[in-house]
Amino acid sequence: MSLTLRKLVAGSTIALIATGAFAQTDTIEKQVASDKSSAASQTKIDNLDATTTDAFQKYRAALARSESLEIYNKQLVRLVDSQQTEISSIKRQTEEIESIEVGALPLMIEMTETLTKIVNNDVPFLREERLGRVDILRDLIDRADVSAGEKYRRIMEAYLVEAEFGRTIEAYRGELAQDNDVLTVDFLRFGRVGLFYQTLDGNVTGRWSSKAGKWEVLGNEYRREIRDGLRIAKKQAPPALLSLPFNAPEAS
Repeated sequence: MSLTLRKLVAGSTIALIATGAFAQTDTIEKQVASDKSSAASQTKIDNLDATTTDAFQKYRAALARSESLEIYNKQLVRLVDSQQTEISSIKRQTEEIESIEVGALPLMIEMTETLTKIVNNDVPFLREERLGRVDILRDLIDRADVSAGEKYRRIMEAYLVEAEFGRTIEAYRGELAQDNDVLTVDFLRFGRVGLFYQTLDGNVTGRWSSKAGKWEVLGNEYRREIRDGLRIAKKQAPPALLSLPFNAPEAS
């Protein structure tokens, strides 16, 4: 091969190699650019996916809250309706109570006055205490801050106390006005049929006479009986048969 031809071949080879290298470099750059573009696109996709997921979670939370609020609002409506019904019921009961109180007030006043008559006409035991209870009832009836039910309950309690006196025995110490003098004595009560007294030294014994309406002094034969009765009432001695002049019930 001639020298000239060899140079041409060599030159062509170099040119081909250079062209191939340039083409390969261009391809790599394009691939790198493509990879960068793909990475950027993937990043955008990932960001969009995260944004979509976050928005979806917020949507689900908002939906759940909306459902909860809807249930709460329905319950609130039922609660308000129930309260309105309760308010109407309370108003009606208040009106009924006021009506009952208006009708019951005269009855309670009459019952209190009757209780006063009972105490005044009864055997005079614990009179101050019993009349004081009646005075409390009178004040109670005039109080606006006490319900009609409470007033009636207290009046019935007073009647029950009076009823209890009729079936109990009791001993208590008090003062007795006698012959322009005041004596400290021990009283002995047997229900409502007998009220006796004895001075602290045991020298004077007496009883309340319902028929005469006054206190009477008893003979010495009753001194021991009254003393034993006081001990029985104070639970210092067992029950025993006593011979005493009791007040006979009067026919009405």
